[in-house]
Amino acid sequence: MRSSNPVFSRRGFSRDNGYAGFNAQQPQAGGPAAGANPYATNPYATNPYATDPYAQGAPQGAPAQAPARPGAMTIDDVVSRTAMTLGTVFVTAVLAWFLLPVDPANLGTSYGIGIGAALVAFVFAMIQSFKRKASPALILLYAAFEGVFLGVISSAVSTYVSPGVVPQAVLGTMAVFAGVLIAYKMRWIRVTRRFYGFVMAAALGFVLLMAVNLLFAVFGGGDGLGFRSGGLGILFGVIGIILGACFLALDFKQVEDGVTYGAPREESWLAAFGLTMTLVWIYLEFLRLLSILQGDD
Repeated sequence: MRSSNPVFSRRGFSRDNGYAGFNAQQPQAGGPAAGANPYATNPYATNPYATDPYAQGAPQGAPAQAPARPGAMTIDDVVSRTAMTLGTVFVTAVLAWFLLPVDPANLGTSYGIGIGAALVAFVFAMIQSFKRKASPALILLYAAFEGVFLGVISSAVSTYVSPGVVPQAVLGTMAVFAGVLIAYKMRWIRVTRRFYGFVMAAALGFVLLMAVNLLFAVFGGGDGLGFRSGGLGILFGVIGIILGACFLALDFKQVEDGVTYGAPREESWLAAFGLTMTLVWIYLEFLRLLSILQGDD
């Protein structure tokens, strides 16, 4: 599967390493040709529903577990890498909060560093997205610079817009993560090709609208088209959080399939990368939504 988060260009687990997500080939009806390797695209594709356990006619429940093999990715690998990545975000965000004050005397400098860190994080994310293999160094550098941006923006919002909103946004993000995880494990959310296509189309439209709004705000002043304030701001904040929740479901699907089909252990860094970006997306949407709601009180 490809692009299961708001950056839209993150590669999924690689086909040549035994996993291809939604793009894996179905077993051929007549079997492999003479002399061909029947496991060329997926060495564990013995289940006719292996590429999509929720396809029409497929048995319910999780896909069949592939035989364990040395060096294969596990849930523990994903958890540990995600903890390292999110931990890096948290530590740098706390440091930025305390070392880059947003008082009037230092506001311009802090904003400049925060925006610069966001741009650097975006560059690292794009480089990783176009690499065939996961690079832990790039992913941790992305997390570090993303944390600096989050620390500055969170401090500014808490100081000038809505005091106390940051803990609420963190709790909201954790609640969405837990809720989607439970819903996914209980199979209340069914991640299919149709679901994937709908989420990607909706997210693309959402990002394009926000980009247009930003352009109008930069060149026309004010809040642009009003998508980030008032009633429209609340509506688009809720939509952004729902999209983030959908991306979480896609990330969980990718992790589940990677473990099931024996993706290499280093691919767990890609899972951590995607989960971190999705959680950052949800946190920022919560921060914006709660700021609007409390500002209207």
